Formats: sequence, C-alpha cells, structure tokens
Amino acid sequence: MSSDGDARFWDKAADKYSKSPIADKAGYEHTLDKTRRLLEPDSRVLELGCGTGGTAIQLASGVRQYLATDISTKMIEIARGKNTDNDAVPGLEFRAATAEALAAEPAQFNAVLAFNFLHLVHDLPGMLRSVHSLLAPGGLFISKTPCIWDMGLGLILLPVLPLMRAIGFAPFVVVFSADDLKKRIKEAGFEIITTEYHGTRNNDKRPFIVAEKKMA
Repeated sequence: MSSDGDARFWDKAADKYSKSPIADKAGYEHTLDKTRRLLEPDSRVLELGCGTGGTAIQLASGVRQYLATDISTKMIEIARGKNTDNDAVPGLEFRAATAEALAAEPAQFNAVLAFNFLHLVHDLPGMLRSVHSLLAPGGLFISKTPCIWDMGLGLILLPVLPLMRAIGFAPFVVVFSADDLKKRIKEAGFEIITTEYHGTRNNDKRPFIVAEKKMA
C-alpha cells in the first residue's frame, strides 16, 4: 500500500477512530502531563499524525502556536470540527501535511510531537531527518509509539501484514524494537534525554522518548 493508499485507509477509518474511547486513559493522561511540563508558553509546536485532534486540543492552550498535521484529510476535517465545538483553541491550526512537505518551509519549531505514529511511517529515517530540520537548535522531539517487536508480536505479524495491506485491511506498519527506534532517532542527529513507559496495561510497549536536537 502506497502513502496515498494509507491516506485512503485512514480517511475510511476516521469516523470510527474519532468515536473510539482511549484504551488506557491513565497512561494517556500521564503522557499529556509529562508533555505539558516540557513545553513552554512561548513554544511553537508541531504534532505529526494528530488523527482527529484530541491530543492537540488538550495541549495547544499551553503554548503560543500549535500546528497539528495528519496524512488523512478526513481526520483533519473531524479535528477542525472538534476545535470549533470547543470554542476554537487560540493558536491551534489543523492541516493535512507531512513532515517531509513541511521541511521545505522556512519554519522552525521548539517541539515536534509524534504519538502512536512512528510505526506507521514508510521512510522513518527520512522523516526523522525532516523533523530534525524543522526544529530549532535545542528543540525537542517527543514521541510515544508501539514497539511491536517488544510486544512479542513481530514473528506473528511480519508474514501477514503485507497481505492485510494489499487487501485494504491494514495500513503500512513497521515492526521494530525500542532499541531499534532509539538507534534511528540518534542517527538523525538527536540526543535522547529520557525514555519512560506510561502504560498501565499488560505488555504496553510504547516508550515515551524525549530527544533533543543537538546545539550547533
């Protein structure tokens, strides 16, 4: 499935995704709290893979500017509707875009967020390089994403994922471990500051990783 195919997959899934409850509310709130502490009132923030905007609406009121992006135009449409319903958070913008496209713009952010997203990226090294270029020196890359290999599901999913993608039952998914992910983040020019696990459910292997763009 191509990137266009992924966009179509998430467009179709958007309504159901928007109505789905958060599986681990306590873990999610812990991640929100940790992220808020890392952001400053004057921060310019970019969120990648924002889905239907729930996290963006929670965090945007604490910063100066918050751009939330997703590959799915339907997800963005729903997110914009939610923002209006919540009296439009000042400084919050939703846009259908990718990190690679934004990297061509003369914009620098103080933080880039990517929650439950990195395992869905076709070219993760390239995307991480784009994130690096979008950040101001000393800026933070904050992520939390499933490391499927650490969940013990890698050998099960690797043979079936291509077939599921081919028939439209799954998006593109990358199977990696937390060590693999941290290695790729470091190779993109980041220094990892902390790695934590916020999940309260069994076998929740989604590391919360805070990485800093090294000063020139």
